[in-house]
Amino acid sequence: MKMIFRWFPNGDDSVTLKDIRHIPGVSGVATALSHIPVGEVWPLEQILSLREEIAAAGLEMEVIESVNIHEDIKKGLPSRDEYISNYITTVKNLHDGGIKCICYNFMPVMDWLRTNLSQSLSDGSTVMSYHHDEVLRMDPSKMADSMLKGANCYSLPGWEPERISAMVKDIEFYKNLSPEQYFDNIRYFLDAVMPFAEEYDINFAIHPDDPPWPIFGLPKLITEVDTIRRFLSLHSSSRNGLAFCTGSLGANAANDLPAMIREFSGQGRIHFAHLRNVKHSGERDFHETAHLSQCGDLDMFEIVKALSDTGFDGYIRPDHGRMIWGETGRPGYGLYDRALGSNYLLGLWEAIRKMS
Repeated sequence: MKMIFRWFPNGDDSVTLKDIRHIPGVSGVATALSHIPVGEVWPLEQILSLREEIAAAGLEMEVIESVNIHEDIKKGLPSRDEYISNYITTVKNLHDGGIKCICYNFMPVMDWLRTNLSQSLSDGSTVMSYHHDEVLRMDPSKMADSMLKGANCYSLPGWEPERISAMVKDIEFYKNLSPEQYFDNIRYFLDAVMPFAEEYDINFAIHPDDPPWPIFGLPKLITEVDTIRRFLSLHSSSRNGLAFCTGSLGANAANDLPAMIREFSGQGRIHFAHLRNVKHSGERDFHETAHLSQCGDLDMFEIVKALSDTGFDGYIRPDHGRMIWGETGRPGYGLYDRALGSNYLLGLWEAIRKMS
């Protein structure tokens, strides 16, 4: 197992590589060339330059999060073949740049949604939160503005300008696309890409839907144990795996996360784990919390134990943290609380390994 940290390059992060290097036990970063428009090829020279920058700070670059999927691929449009070809070229370039794992998602229109990016907790920290009734009252044409206003002038992954401009039109398109058609479209993508994942020795880790239930009639793909089984059955390659996000899947209190980990990690299909905690205030209402089990509704000990017991040897990163100690930055991606979270998780991992 390697503990890593998400980092946004090109001055788009309040956290520096030097800061990350100071966190005990963190060996590298998950990063991306997010300035390249979705669907275009990532040039090898830019990948190598980014790797050199990270290596100069004493860190590894083995995970990319994310190489986003062009919406035409998700829609199943005739133009998808061109974008899939570009994607495969990017995969080759990432292999040549030393990448071992690609985290991605197949969520339509938006990667994730919150109703408040800075909800205050009783301890004075702020977190991201979600209230389903507020979502139902949202106007999709104004939703992006609301999200970006709370981003503290940083980019929000999954809310790129080219996606926002077509958001309302795309939502209408998906109302006429059945779940079966959507699964067919991801199968088409996997059938095209997985042979190259095998050839280039790169694991693909799909991120769950966040939150894991329908919004605005959009199709959902990775939400609970049955949909994950169905997704994994679309292509038998072990390269076709998961980025198991406890915060996304844990938003649905009915999901038994340790049991899911034991099943899918036991099959060697979890390549990346995003670990964070959530606290529920209703069936579809929750806010994010500090990583400790006592701070939320998820048993982080049992989650980490399930990974350890099944021989997980992929990557873990502390996911969204609180904003604490007067820090400002991209919501969920400050330094201090995620640093605390990484060391809490490393402590659990060491104790569980020594007890076994």
